[in-house]
Amino acid sequence: MSDLRDAALSCKAWPFEEARRLLKRYEKKPPEKGYVLFETGYGPSGLPHIGTFGEVARTTMIRRAFETLSDIPTRLICFSDDMDGMRKVPDNVPRQDMLHENLQKPLTSVPDPFGTHDSFGHHNNAMLRRFLDTFGFEYEFYSATDFYKSGQFDGVLLRAAERYDELMAVMLKSLREERRQTYSVFLPIHPETGRVMYVPIKNVDAREGTVSFDDEQGREWTVPVTGGQVKLQWKPDFGARWAALDVDFEMYGKDHSTNTPIYDRICEILGGRKPEHFTYELFLDENGEKISKSKGNGLTIDEWLAYASPESLSYFMYQKPKTAKRLWWDVIPRAVDEYHQQLRAFPEQDLKARVNNPVWHIHNGTPPESHMEVPFAMLLNLASVAGAKDKDGLWGFIRRYAPEATPETHPDLDEAAAFAVRYFHDFVAPTRQLRTPDDKERAAMADLSARLKDWQGGLDTEELQSLVFAIGKEHGFEPLRDWFRALYEVLLGASQGPRFGGFIALYGVEETTRLIDDALARG
Repeated sequence: MSDLRDAALSCKAWPFEEARRLLKRYEKKPPEKGYVLFETGYGPSGLPHIGTFGEVARTTMIRRAFETLSDIPTRLICFSDDMDGMRKVPDNVPRQDMLHENLQKPLTSVPDPFGTHDSFGHHNNAMLRRFLDTFGFEYEFYSATDFYKSGQFDGVLLRAAERYDELMAVMLKSLREERRQTYSVFLPIHPETGRVMYVPIKNVDAREGTVSFDDEQGREWTVPVTGGQVKLQWKPDFGARWAALDVDFEMYGKDHSTNTPIYDRICEILGGRKPEHFTYELFLDENGEKISKSKGNGLTIDEWLAYASPESLSYFMYQKPKTAKRLWWDVIPRAVDEYHQQLRAFPEQDLKARVNNPVWHIHNGTPPESHMEVPFAMLLNLASVAGAKDKDGLWGFIRRYAPEATPETHPDLDEAAAFAVRYFHDFVAPTRQLRTPDDKERAAMADLSARLKDWQGGLDTEELQSLVFAIGKEHGFEPLRDWFRALYEVLLGASQGPRFGGFIALYGVEETTRLIDDALARG
């Protein structure tokens, strides 16, 4: 362990950099509560998306890095803000009219449009937990509804009543003049309608622990701040939760970053110590727009897992969290292949290199062996030219290329073959266009076909790649990538692909010759 800690202390991987920063928080003495608390927050106003998963995955990576550096115990809480009022109806759920009738009610009081859970909030919480359990995360789930109603939040809420003016002074500075006229850090729950009330607070009685307000009909109500009869506005709620739980670390998206000073100050006013933060860049859809739960414009976790392994998604999350990333279908193949490249590199690396390798963080230091003898991108091309309807249609080619491979000995390759066939039929085949070669390309491809017909070199990938490379040079392609792009577009219907020598070795020399001749005969 000492060697591992030594390597981790100088490791430049971002989880270790964050873990070292968190460790300084307790360099003088350990936490009085006996553990370091990591938290992730989740708003169940819509179906969970991959960004939600990313927070837990990345926080877990930092947590494991911290545990490598320190003997202080840790906990991770996934906190659902399910007491928030439903401000708008998501576009991608059924029974829209029913949901509109329940606007402004806490999400755990809105009926479940799917009819499977006690409420819409409970449904979305269950989805989130199922997703997180799929990845084997170690976490504790907290519901804001339970937290407010059980009394766990009462102490902080009473303190908020006592320090109401100080809290309001912080919040009013951040609001436009029109918003200031009606704003309160407290949002009462109407005793009759059960709706979250966005109304001015007429009086805060710190001694009694109550707030008074008028409803839409002008009737005055007084309710206690405890027991789940009020909730806090979302910005104060952030800081209050940190104070109530004594949170040490929380990450959130860049869209929250301007609010960080507010969250921190609220936490301090309520008697807490502000946590360490990590701000990540946002995920974007195919058009470069922010992913939204209400729009449903990003990939869901289930959608990713229909075409690739959970580990490939974790790899995507690990990469460059401070950079905005496009999260769409076409990122999946690259994530799969890069993940397996890192797996193959891991056994030959020294300890310092290993702790910098993404797979160390994905698998908590003990990554599995990769059996991906054929890259995912190559399997996609094979599915294209072979017209495979299932993974069995690819295995005949795979066995010729890698005779020792079987579905039993290479389960990750077997799984990837099934994913590749599904991905090809769903995303590649509907839009694939095989173009006609120009005269220069036609001559070079005819030359390649002729030489392959006389080929005596077997299925050596490097020799075949050298042959393809030499033909491109001889026919004046400059840069050479134009030659390879022509092969991909004319033969495979794609603008890019794997090393073509490897493709020939996998698909077969005779089969590739026939593929070229058929393409040349088309036009």
